[in-house]
Amino acid sequence: MNQKLLMNLYIAIEAVLANRMRSILTGLGIIFGVAAVIAMLAIGNGAQQEILDQIKLVGVNNIVIRPVVPQSEEKLTDEDNKGETQKFSPGLSSKDTEAIRKVVPGVSIISPEITLDTYIINNGFRRTAKLVGVEPAYFQIFNFELDKGDMFAERHLISGEPVCIIGKSIKAKFFPTEDPIGKYIKCGNNWLKVIGILKERLISKNSISNLGIRDYNMDVYVPLQTMLIRYKNRALVTTEMLRRANSNDSDDEEATKNQDPNYHQLDRLVVQVDETAKIGATADVISRMLQRKHYSVVDFEIEIPELLLKQQQRTNDIFNYVLGAIAGISLLVGGIGIMNIMLASVLERIKEIGLRLSLGAKKFDIINQFLFEAMMISVSGGLIGVILGVSIAIMVSAFADIPTVITFSSIVLSFGVAAAVGLIFGIAPARRAASQNPIDSLRYE
Repeated sequence: MNQKLLMNLYIAIEAVLANRMRSILTGLGIIFGVAAVIAMLAIGNGAQQEILDQIKLVGVNNIVIRPVVPQSEEKLTDEDNKGETQKFSPGLSSKDTEAIRKVVPGVSIISPEITLDTYIINNGFRRTAKLVGVEPAYFQIFNFELDKGDMFAERHLISGEPVCIIGKSIKAKFFPTEDPIGKYIKCGNNWLKVIGILKERLISKNSISNLGIRDYNMDVYVPLQTMLIRYKNRALVTTEMLRRANSNDSDDEEATKNQDPNYHQLDRLVVQVDETAKIGATADVISRMLQRKHYSVVDFEIEIPELLLKQQQRTNDIFNYVLGAIAGISLLVGGIGIMNIMLASVLERIKEIGLRLSLGAKKFDIINQFLFEAMMISVSGGLIGVILGVSIAIMVSAFADIPTVITFSSIVLSFGVAAAVGLIFGIAPARRAASQNPIDSLRYE
């Protein structure tokens, strides 16, 4: 039995090699179909991985609240054409943080944040950077890990001590050959003691543009209270603010120019919810509560990054389904091409079939011979398609700057489908060849 199978395989290989050009053209559908499946799955997996990385960057189950400075607005009346007085709002502040923590149910973590554009000086080298005032919850929400040193202690948060945690790029630029732990760097007008270094966060350009985030590796983090005491606190009423408020000179362009329109104490407030299903309802509750606290002035905006990313993921899935359907059609066309060519081959080789049958070959042997030929074409096309698909995925990642992830399962799947196509579409020609009458076949012209 094994000898018969080997002989039928040998005959099939000879037949394929005898018609190389026809075999290659027949297998083109399989080649391009397999290549399309692998490339499509690689692009889809790359997009999926990028979305998962972005979710890690924005945190899981997060609601982001950002302040909005309302535009000046005047309503003219027919009587006196006087401007309508704008309602006062205290802006996004630490009081809102405490209110959300006490009132809103289902909230696990709250992270207020203040960001300041400043500069860093050390050893005669100066560079602009972001100074970020945070609480320890910030690092937990956004999955930051310490590479070295310690996290902010309770005394740092209460008394606003001049300490900081630096990003990996800050360490590389200002302390390339030494350990920065315990040393000082000057941020703005204050000297800060370095107590920790964060592990490097790899962020793609797409993540930065899609999520509106910055390069965290170039940030310097200080306790929130340190930022409020030693740098800026917009909630404090200053002499300059009183002077501007009491000024009756409406033409004082210089004062208007120098006035900071951002009166919010916080630059961002991140609220993490216990359950994903409650994100929408919690965001609605927070919005209504903040409107009441801000005297119906909507000077904030609420967004849910994870839901936006999941919507993007659904769009990518639909795109992948379309590409998969196109690749499947290509494989189907390739299978039909194999069946057509094998049926034509049967007609061309009727005398050969009749001769084999008259010499004692069984119908099973004829079926095996033509099935092996169809399988040879599909398997060979599958192997070439795998190489082509992997090459396309690598080139897309290198030249189009689109992330791709090639998995072993995608290669096995595409190759298995190619082999199955050859088997399925080779059955009909093989059975037709085996059903030939030996006498009529030998007489066939």
